[in-house]
Amino acid sequence: MPSYRKKGLAMKTAQEYKNSLRSRNIKVYLKGELLNPETLIDHPFIRGHVNSAAMTYALACTKEYEDLMTATSHLTGKKINRFTHIHQSTEDLVKKVKMLRTISQKTGTCYQRCVGFDAMNATYTVTYEIDQAMGTDYHDRFKKYLEYVQENDLMVSGSMTDVKGDRSLRPGQQKDSDMFVHVVEKREDGIVIRGAKAHMTGMVNSHEMLIMPTMAMKPEEADYAVCCALPVDAPGVLHIFGRQTNDDRKCEGTVDQGNAQYGIVGGECLTILENVFVPWERVFMCGETQFSGLLVERFACYHRANYGGCKSGVSDVVIGATALMADFSGYGKASHVKEKLNEMIHMEETLYACSLASSAEGKPTASGAYFVDPLLANVGKHNVTKLIYDIDRLAQDIGGGIIATMPSESDLKNPDIGHYVEKYLHGIEGVSTEDRMRIARLIENMTGGTALVESMHGAGSPQAQKVMYSKLSSLEQKKQFAAHIAGLSGCSGNCADG
Repeated sequence: MPSYRKKGLAMKTAQEYKNSLRSRNIKVYLKGELLNPETLIDHPFIRGHVNSAAMTYALACTKEYEDLMTATSHLTGKKINRFTHIHQSTEDLVKKVKMLRTISQKTGTCYQRCVGFDAMNATYTVTYEIDQAMGTDYHDRFKKYLEYVQENDLMVSGSMTDVKGDRSLRPGQQKDSDMFVHVVEKREDGIVIRGAKAHMTGMVNSHEMLIMPTMAMKPEEADYAVCCALPVDAPGVLHIFGRQTNDDRKCEGTVDQGNAQYGIVGGECLTILENVFVPWERVFMCGETQFSGLLVERFACYHRANYGGCKSGVSDVVIGATALMADFSGYGKASHVKEKLNEMIHMEETLYACSLASSAEGKPTASGAYFVDPLLANVGKHNVTKLIYDIDRLAQDIGGGIIATMPSESDLKNPDIGHYVEKYLHGIEGVSTEDRMRIARLIENMTGGTALVESMHGAGSPQAQKVMYSKLSSLEQKKQFAAHIAGLSGCSGNCADG
């Protein structure tokens, strides 16, 4: 494995990003077929995900979005894409949330760079603390790797989730040790790892992956406490592309896809690591189990803070599509429709507000990089697991049953029956049947199946957030507040004002 490839320009254009993906020797299987690495980004199942990720490059090259999409590297002083930046202030954290909403408004889907962005920020802060406690040099290693990522404007896939096997057993208790990624060999020049990472967002159109442990490890599980970086096309790595709701429609016309240009969610895959060699300079944790839980929590909080940004942006599109469907069908001015649209707006702005709050309340870590407020980040993500379902429920309510039972684009264009579809699916005058069908399919695409599951489980399941905000919410202090206000006789001195 090459250590670091030749440094290039600090920022890529969207086309340069796409071109860079063709030079990888990546192994991707899709529906049992090994794809050609030079052309896989053109595959109908993958093309939309590439386009949405490309938007993160395109906007960074425009004057209008420069402030949101770019930053100044604290390592080199150069202008870089914000997705490769380490947060230096609460302003950076707030701009990140605003950036995510903006991109979501333009794509209506996941653009896949957030996981790697959050993984890099988490690794940056935790490696500093490992070095301070253990006398290691992980932080310097990571800074060199980060500079390489920034100089080449690389897309990094954050890789935390292990497949976990029997969930009732710890990593070291599994019958098959590969259920969690682990170190199988330590050599003079590096380590060898084996296992698999699941739900890997944007992996097949990334340049690098940043491996992290999936949970806090115990001392006897040192082989599983590993954090390292490797190219997505490193020897021994292969990717199995996941299925998505109605994905075969991507091989047909554009109407039935709903979001034909950018696709559904993030093109997740199962990534297999079969005895993969990683040089030491790309290893940022190797056996320091006491810091594995901290890395998991830092990453999770960074990532959960995102969701009010990206999901409010996606909801902007859902609400717009719902309002258009009502207009196209002739009931857009009905009072109950307006009331439901307002309810949807209230919920999406609530999500956005929580992400902004968690960013504005961020604090510096020991490394100097800024970290979000963990309590608000977890509360915000937990809201997403509920409110997105309510937003989408109202979209389906207003959209009507036609979004689930509509004939296909092929029927519309069939010379024998197309005139029937044209006639009987027509709404108000001045709007074509095809346009009404396109909006209906967009609602179907964005409010069901894969998209909803991602809202529930992305950045961790609801139970994971409950555990975090229960731990962080200071229940005992709340009891003291109440005891003091009520004048309870047993109230100790720390119940006093101030």
